[in-house]
Amino acid sequence: MAPPTMITAAMLTVIQDAGEGVLVLTDSLEEHEFTRSRLTRSEVRRQLRLMADTLEGLPRDAQASMPEIDWAGWRTMALVLAPATAGLAQDEAAWFAARSLVPATLSWLRVYQRSEPALFRYSPVSAQ
Repeated sequence: MAPPTMITAAMLTVIQDAGEGVLVLTDSLEEHEFTRSRLTRSEVRRQLRLMADTLEGLPRDAQASMPEIDWAGWRTMALVLAPATAGLAQDEAAWFAARSLVPATLSWLRVYQRSEPALFRYSPVSAQ
């Protein structure tokens, strides 16, 4: 496996920050409150798209080193949350992601941060 890069570490930080943002935005909401809040729904969808796009953009070796992440689920989420798709399907997908996909992903990232810490930090390679 190629050594992790600063870009990988930065991307993982973006994913974690966006996921935590989703959790904060939806923490005390019930589903019916979420669906009625246009601003919250919009921001949650934006954060979820950021997570999905960033996860997809991670280097393949970084993805391969984290097999428990639901990569297929995030690819599906990106398709459902695409700007061309709108309405109830997006709301339901966003709610599912906020309650299931995001917490699971953040939990696995914490596990990987302990077991694969090099992915989460940049260590410059000295020139020889």
